[in-house]
Amino acid sequence: MSVVEQPAFTVHLNGSGGDIKGWVVVDSLVDGLAMGGTRMTAGVTEDEVAGLARDMTEKFTLAGLRIGGAKAGIVATGADRETTFRTFGRTVKPLLHGGIHLGIDMGVTPNDRGVFFAESGYDPRHRTGVPDMPIDWETYYNPLIDATGHGVGVAAVTALEASGRTGSSRVVVQGFGAVGRAVARFLEERGHVVVGVADVLGTVSAERLPVDDLVAITDEFGGIDRSRLPAHVKVSEEPDAWLDVDADILVLAAQKHALNAENAHRLRAGLVVEGANIASSVVAKEKIAGSGAVLVPGVIANIGGAGSAALAVTRVVPFELPAQARKDWVFGWISDRVARNTRDLLEIAAARAGDPLPELLAVRRQERG
Repeated sequence: MSVVEQPAFTVHLNGSGGDIKGWVVVDSLVDGLAMGGTRMTAGVTEDEVAGLARDMTEKFTLAGLRIGGAKAGIVATGADRETTFRTFGRTVKPLLHGGIHLGIDMGVTPNDRGVFFAESGYDPRHRTGVPDMPIDWETYYNPLIDATGHGVGVAAVTALEASGRTGSSRVVVQGFGAVGRAVARFLEERGHVVVGVADVLGTVSAERLPVDDLVAITDEFGGIDRSRLPAHVKVSEEPDAWLDVDADILVLAAQKHALNAENAHRLRAGLVVEGANIASSVVAKEKIAGSGAVLVPGVIANIGGAGSAALAVTRVVPFELPAQARKDWVFGWISDRVARNTRDLLEIAAARAGDPLPELLAVRRQERG
């Protein structure tokens, strides 16, 4: 019987000087540090936050970063955003100053992060025992907004190369937020064809979707303006219609368990790349494996944003580089880690039956020490 490891600790958030409901789960600590994003949705639960925190631990382990995994979750109530994040900042102040770096995730914007950083008096540039960051957080992090999508694209291309597949592939992107848009551009630039995109309103598809044109009519929340679509584009409001679009690659860049026990049998693509956290349920992953399709999990593909932040928090980034060179360095680092982990995962999968991820994690833990 396998032993399920428990988080290092969980903090229940009731609000300091205001009402708030949520949790911070610190799954692991490395050198006294942990980090992860902050998620705010109406249905977020403690179990979900714990699962996301475990994902962060695995991401950093696979990437070889000396930092543990954490995650915060806030139950959205419709209250004033600034009030909510000021309360959040006051509540998590001891954690932020104690080595638990909390960033952004679903439902939380960079502006929200700025509010809770300011309310808590937290500045990632300064930490006891390490050199100060010579630039402010926004100057460092904002140019890296496409790092996650870039890494997901690298995972897809690497998996195609490992399978010996050449030429153009048909791509469906489920979710058209920052990650989905960046992946779509990445793959189109490398000669692949985006044939389907799903957003909160449904699915749009065509023999070729012009990515830049779609991005131009997409709002900040990832919603595509249907009134401005070309006439040849098909539109469906049917649930999970993105699974019915004939494609070679499926990128999951939206919600938790987009692929699940109820819909995994509809999968057409031979390659699934998780660009979102916990994008496939356990049962769905089993069905994907049984179908002969390849899955690159989010803990490998979806490292860009978290890795970029962790590189700064752990002071690995060569901050002395000019801005563009520094960005190129970070993107190169992400690409190298994603490609290496994708190749090694697929080699393990080809050599033996069962889930290859635990074996790869064990190897990376030993390498990190």
